[in-house]
Amino acid sequence: MRSKVTVVLLFLNVVLFYYIFQFEGRVTIHENSRRVLGSEAASIEAFTRTSPNTPTLSAEKREETWWLTQPIEWPANPNGIARIINELQFLENDTSFAVADLAKTNQSLADYGLENPALTFTFRSGGREYPLRLGDRTEVGNRLYVLAPDGSRIHVVSRSLADSLSLGLEQLRTNAIFTIPVFEVRSLAMQTGAPANLRIRLRREGPRWLFETPILARAQKNEVELTINSLNALQARRFLDPREADPTRTGLATPQLRITLEGNARRETLLIGQTVASAAPTSAPVEVYAKIEDKPAVFVTAITPRLLETLRTAQESLRDARILDFEPTAVTALTVTAPDQPELNLQRLDQPGEGWQLVVRNNDGQAPVTRPADTAVVSDFLERLQLLSATRFLSDAPSAADLENYGFNRPVREITLSLRPGTNPQGDTRASLILQIGARPGQRGVAYARLTNAPFVYQIPPDLLEDVPVTPLHFRERLLRELPEGTRITAIRLTDLTEERTLLEKSAPPDTALTKETIVAGETDEARHQTLLTLLENLRSLRAKRFISDAFTIDGATHNATSVPWRYRLDLTLTLTGGSAQSVTSTLYLSDRLGGTTQLAGSEEFNVTFEVTQQMLDAIFALTYAPQHDPGPPAPSSTPEQ
Repeated sequence: MRSKVTVVLLFLNVVLFYYIFQFEGRVTIHENSRRVLGSEAASIEAFTRTSPNTPTLSAEKREETWWLTQPIEWPANPNGIARIINELQFLENDTSFAVADLAKTNQSLADYGLENPALTFTFRSGGREYPLRLGDRTEVGNRLYVLAPDGSRIHVVSRSLADSLSLGLEQLRTNAIFTIPVFEVRSLAMQTGAPANLRIRLRREGPRWLFETPILARAQKNEVELTINSLNALQARRFLDPREADPTRTGLATPQLRITLEGNARRETLLIGQTVASAAPTSAPVEVYAKIEDKPAVFVTAITPRLLETLRTAQESLRDARILDFEPTAVTALTVTAPDQPELNLQRLDQPGEGWQLVVRNNDGQAPVTRPADTAVVSDFLERLQLLSATRFLSDAPSAADLENYGFNRPVREITLSLRPGTNPQGDTRASLILQIGARPGQRGVAYARLTNAPFVYQIPPDLLEDVPVTPLHFRERLLRELPEGTRITAIRLTDLTEERTLLEKSAPPDTALTKETIVAGETDEARHQTLLTLLENLRSLRAKRFISDAFTIDGATHNATSVPWRYRLDLTLTLTGGSAQSVTSTLYLSDRLGGTTQLAGSEEFNVTFEVTQQMLDAIFALTYAPQHDPGPPAPSSTPEQ
């Protein structure tokens, strides 16, 4: 029983599939019966358009790109080609009739304009030619007569076919000259005309650009890619008739510039000839004659003066002006030397986040002493070195006499950067970079730089020499004291040493600290409250703006070769909390204010002399200046009332 049911079901399935196949086949035939062209339109390789009134136009597909081959050899406009191919692939008729039936009605191809057609479009597909002839318009409906490629039927199709197949040369050619996008470009080469005939070539290496000729040097990545983008933006404005394209007149026999872009297995070379005579302003784009090296078509393009100058001077305009190429995080040690001064050494601490330390070597033969370095100052110095740029490329192959003339026989600075292994951007095995800075005797405002492992000499601004002295004091940690949370300031006294007068004296009640509340309790001036709070904050976190000396003398300090006596003494009572409270006194000596941003301070506790920060200077000035120089409220007027 089950076997019979199974056989019946199989039979019904066969009948059903047969019916579906037959029905779908008829539907498909019905749907495609209006198509003029078959599968040959799906793989068009080339086409030629001929017409009695216009020049012949031909195009062919080369790999994945379409090229015009007549009347000029030039890259085709992808949009124009796509419009033609889509029109052919989806071409449908409104009706059609056999050519063999024309004789029955005493008609011929000439009656439909197909004997000598206004336009013949022949395309190649699969190695075969398929001619499509376009005849007259229909009398009604704005349709068009078309003769099938095999000549057997006449189709009545939409007028849009003629519009698509009749696209002009301007619409079918692309205006772009270079077709290699910037991300694909692997090298950029330029050659200037006679008499220089300078050859310049740059190549991409990972994310970097490098000069290969005439020097081996780094190129400026942004400028190189901006130049390539500008080249890709060039467009052919108009093409010259072959009779007008005389190489002598256009200058293309000996071009002033030859520009080559190389991409993935392809290269394009543009020749730039003479300037087209025009009265355009000097800042406007310049029209020049040009051609693709291996193509006969001569055209006119417009190029900006800036781009033209960049291409002519690419050896300097595209060169990376930065002298040192390194990452600050890769530097493990830093050494700075100057004539007649001790060597300055800085080392990065091994533990992450611990910053830098100074290595101070004394001349008495004792072992070196390490001190904390100011991480912000060291980082700023490394950043300045990283951004140090040439204002002028002086020489790429200096002689020994040139080096001596630039002051490198006794450089005013020699800076050595030790790098972490494997972090050199050049990809080589160098563990250090050595920068020398030279100067000519008696010449101010100019300095020179070179790397000891490279021949180049650069001119640089002298800011680095003026702003970064070769002294451990410049790199020393600015933070002298940071009171821990358990330490309380219980008293403060400011004394004028010249007049032996107390300018400020505050003390907190027992077991408390000087806070805003204890200050306010005895003061009525809100501005004075804020001044005292600022002073206390700066005393808890005592920071130097700049160090003057790593020693302290009770008589005063020396500033700009002038002796400066101590004018004020600031005594601070600190109470250390714990098992038993202990009090200590911290004393700071202060000079008069020496300028808008300068006041000196000295500490026997830290054995140092330094400039105070601007915040602390302003707070002390408000406390010392007001009692002596404040004129007080104006006197009442003595003029009698009218």
